[in-house]
Amino acid sequence: MSILAKARIEELEQAWAGLDAPPNYAMLRRPETGLVMVRGRAGGVGSQFNLGEMTVTRCAVRLQDGRVGHAYVAGRDGRRSELAAVFDALLQDAAARPTLERTVVGPLADGHARRKGEIEAKAAATRVDFFTMTRGN
Repeated sequence: MSILAKARIEELEQAWAGLDAPPNYAMLRRPETGLVMVRGRAGGVGSQFNLGEMTVTRCAVRLQDGRVGHAYVAGRDGRRSELAAVFDALLQDAAARPTLERTVVGPLADGHARRKGEIEAKAAATRVDFFTMTRGN
């Protein structure tokens, strides 16, 4: 679900278009946008504090066979949350899951890893190493 939630809309649309037979589904909860409180820890280990609010969009769908999919995605893109919810429902089919993991989830994970690597490389290029020198003894 994390991979689906982090995928770009273009990637989800491409995966949707690549399905042999896109399923029919009904909306249980149409895409809704709201705010959630994000919490953090100083240094990753300190006491929790409220960092701020973040916009999220959620959606829930039901496939014709009764499987239900849910999605929460960062931002305001209703279509993105809808597609993530449909793929969540599709992945619940044990027979179809291996194919979907290979053709949908795998490429989405690769795209996310590539983007993360690019961000890390950009941040590393601006890194400054500070050190302290002591005088004398």
